[in-house]
Amino acid sequence: MPELPEVETTVRGLEPPLLGHRLTRVETRRADLRRAFPADLRQRLTGATVTALGRRAKYGLIETDRDDVMIFHLGMSGRWRIDPSEIGTHDHLILETDAGRVLALCDPRRFGSVDLIRKDELADFPAFKALGPEPLGDGLSGAYLAKALDGRAAPIKAMLLDQRIVAGLGNIYVCEALHMTGIAPTTPAGRIARKRLDRLVDSIREVLSAAITAGGSTLRDYARPDGELGYFAKQWLVYGREGEACHCGATVARRVDGGRSTFYCPKCQK
Repeated sequence: MPELPEVETTVRGLEPPLLGHRLTRVETRRADLRRAFPADLRQRLTGATVTALGRRAKYGLIETDRDDVMIFHLGMSGRWRIDPSEIGTHDHLILETDAGRVLALCDPRRFGSVDLIRKDELADFPAFKALGPEPLGDGLSGAYLAKALDGRAAPIKAMLLDQRIVAGLGNIYVCEALHMTGIAPTTPAGRIARKRLDRLVDSIREVLSAAITAGGSTLRDYARPDGELGYFAKQWLVYGREGEACHCGATVARRVDGGRSTFYCPKCQK
């Protein structure tokens, strides 16, 4: 599933063809993805000008001068294609601009979603109501984590994946950030000292920023809107590297928790 860096990369890739341009064509080529497209999507977006693009957690946001916000989630296999040579079977939403640019939302598995709400109702969007702070924003700090994790016996990895604690963190980047900080993924969250939490926040930001710079990590069908693949996978320190050598010389291990693989170094991470 595309994680925060992949969604951020996608949003940045959509800015050049969309920002400041009027949508002249909006076409849904089927009735639904994971759920139905908004019935009035075409009516409300056609003729509107895109005024801003953004991201909240793993959702992309496209704002218009009509104070509407189209919210998209890429699901397991979704991606936007810019100026495709032809419209494919899995291109389920088509946007065309006044500059003649064509954008196609391709989602072979149809686990993604598209919603359309008023801008002043964004905070009340059901998927956003309980989200924690953005990991790259000012709301995430060692002090915040110390308060949010106080008394929690659950493993730190599980807590970081809880979207109510931090919005948008996914399995790959939590594994990498914990390794960078030297924290074992099974450590009870409430027992981690404040100084280590400060370093953990720095590691989270570092690994996410590096992944965004690299265009994300290529998993299954993910690619940037321009068709290029993300290359952060080449920088993974532990994720997907079970049995390989850690930089300390120990062997990277894997365990399964709640159906998810956790990669870590038993020597570096305590």
